[in-house]
Amino acid sequence: MEYANKENRACGKPLHGNRRLTPCAALAFLFTLVAGLTTGTAAAGDMNLLVNGKAIHINAPAGSNLNEKNWGLGLQYDGDIVNKKWVPFAAISGFSDSNKNPSYYAGGGALRRFQFDSSHVDVGAIGFVMTRKNYKNDKPFFGMLPAFSIGTERVSVNMTYIPKVEPKMVALWFFQLKVKLGNF
Repeated sequence: MEYANKENRACGKPLHGNRRLTPCAALAFLFTLVAGLTTGTAAAGDMNLLVNGKAIHINAPAGSNLNEKNWGLGLQYDGDIVNKKWVPFAAISGFSDSNKNPSYYAGGGALRRFQFDSSHVDVGAIGFVMTRKNYKNDKPFFGMLPAFSIGTERVSVNMTYIPKVEPKMVALWFFQLKVKLGNF
């Protein structure tokens, strides 16, 4: 019984036997799930590197000083095109949010592809689970947002519109650079 009073720790937080799923554990599980679904010989789609980098806040209050350099990295797996027009995808990413706090998400969705010779425009939605320091006390929450992408087979710009969801927040556009890992 010498270990009975020692804390067990997971992702830097103590566990007290309440079996609460920590944000770190939830994201680790989702990352493992996405990696398992997208690797190996059965996967026929494309793995992409996501470079998070820019947010444009819309009608931000004067003096709000919001972070628009949302640097971070992630992965996006694009599945094979379904019915010659739908691109299913799964993504996981971390970045510095508008308040310069770390934010993490994992999710997936589908994009309707409009092909123009060697370029494309995609329009769709992403459903996700996310953690943010100053939103819901860093507890995982679910969301769904419109998603867009413009680019080529190798490089694209992903865009997501995030509406004002709380009185203290502002609407914004979030941008990611998506680079096909098969390029390297």
